[in-house]
Amino acid sequence: MGDSSALSNPLNAFKGFYSMCLLIFSVVCIMGLIATRQTNLSADSHPAAAYVLIWVAILWLTMVEGGQASLVGLAPVNKELYRDSHPISYKCTSITNKGDNLDRYLLGRQFMVVFVVFSVNVSGGPLGGATLWGMPDWVITVFFQTGLAMILFTCNVGQLNTQVNASHCMLDYINTYFALFTLWVAMAVEFSGLVHSSYLIQMAVAAMAGKKIESNEDPRTPAQAAFFWIRCLYSLAILIGCFAVTLQALFQGKTTMWEGVPAWLATLIFFFLMSVVGMLEGMQIAFFAVSKIQESERGDSRWAKKTCELLFRGEGHNLPGFMIGRQLCVVSCMFFVARVTSVSIPEGEDNVFGVSDGLQEFFGFGFLGALITTICASISWQLVASAFPIAFLSSPFTYILLNLCLLLEATGLCGAAWVIAAVHRKIMGYQRDEVYIGTAEERAKGEMGDSSSHVPVGAGHMGKLPAFYESAPKSLQKLMKKDPSVGEYLAKVEAGES
Repeated sequence: MGDSSALSNPLNAFKGFYSMCLLIFSVVCIMGLIATRQTNLSADSHPAAAYVLIWVAILWLTMVEGGQASLVGLAPVNKELYRDSHPISYKCTSITNKGDNLDRYLLGRQFMVVFVVFSVNVSGGPLGGATLWGMPDWVITVFFQTGLAMILFTCNVGQLNTQVNASHCMLDYINTYFALFTLWVAMAVEFSGLVHSSYLIQMAVAAMAGKKIESNEDPRTPAQAAFFWIRCLYSLAILIGCFAVTLQALFQGKTTMWEGVPAWLATLIFFFLMSVVGMLEGMQIAFFAVSKIQESERGDSRWAKKTCELLFRGEGHNLPGFMIGRQLCVVSCMFFVARVTSVSIPEGEDNVFGVSDGLQEFFGFGFLGALITTICASISWQLVASAFPIAFLSSPFTYILLNLCLLLEATGLCGAAWVIAAVHRKIMGYQRDEVYIGTAEERAKGEMGDSSSHVPVGAGHMGKLPAFYESAPKSLQKLMKKDPSVGEYLAKVEAGES
């Protein structure tokens, strides 16, 4: 389902058509809200600033998502095979395939995803009570107040369509300086130490699992160790500061949360949404992990059995279905978290903790919520799930969220992503990676076969989802042999989403 052939199915074609109609309507509405100064950013500055930010952010999100799919997918491939045909792709993988750089990239990239999504919300998210062109109240409620317009825009344009193409055309997709620039930014984010408190969680998870964190690098020198620990401590201090400012603003009613919501309820919503995002991040890692083991090894819990029964039912459609619905669910939660955590001082009231006006304006950009969400609602849960996948299966919340994600996927709201992907691929002239480097089987027969020995996995490492369907359930393998489009569809899934 990664190309235009997926739309040949009448049901998929219908979903693509109606999803495109909803997407076009949503984009027009968002642009209209910005023009009428009814979004968070356009209300405080010129609409042109909001227009620039939202389109720069959404286009950058396409590369952040597609870049991950490509760099993780190409990790096992001998880069010398495409050194001449794709020189920039070669530069990118030369960086990520060295030492533990792939883990570092994924860490920095995770913050970029959350921060970019928060930026999209700041620039295009409608203010409370926003109206447009005399639209009926039910339309305003469904598309504006629930955030549906922003969710459709972000998922279809910024995330899923790019993952579809990047999962098949990895070499072509990152053979640009835009991809190389995005890679360097992600590496710079990790080097800055902003998310280094994640490494403290990494160590704690590995210790709980009773396993040593595997590394492809030599032990740190005393100077390197000192620099590492300094960044960990200052990252922890920043994280604590972010929590302090956010909670203080919540209790004082100084966020962009809807009016009328009491402080205690806003705080509960904040932690609830963080937990939901965390569960969804961990579930994708756990589901792919248990797909590679025998049914008898998936735990004795009643909920684990119910979850696996639903997940692998029939011919295996529910696993990729979950990944699509999960994307919708995660983005929805992130937009709500952004609203809950974005600091906004009512006119005439004092700044949070009495900080300067300049620092107070910085708080309003969504940086605090983005950092909290990245570390506490994303990275930490992925690390835990990579070490304890069965524990995730044994929770009733996992079963509930799985059903919710499958329901969201069944609506076809993301059908527009396949249409956009087909058009984008045609315009750019992307070709499948097999055209340049052959299939995995063909590479295995030659002297330059694939090798994943340099890709660290397991306890203490963020999950890397490619190489799934080679060890998928037998029913799913049979389906892929019978219908090649299913394999293409799963290639998008195995590229690894945020």
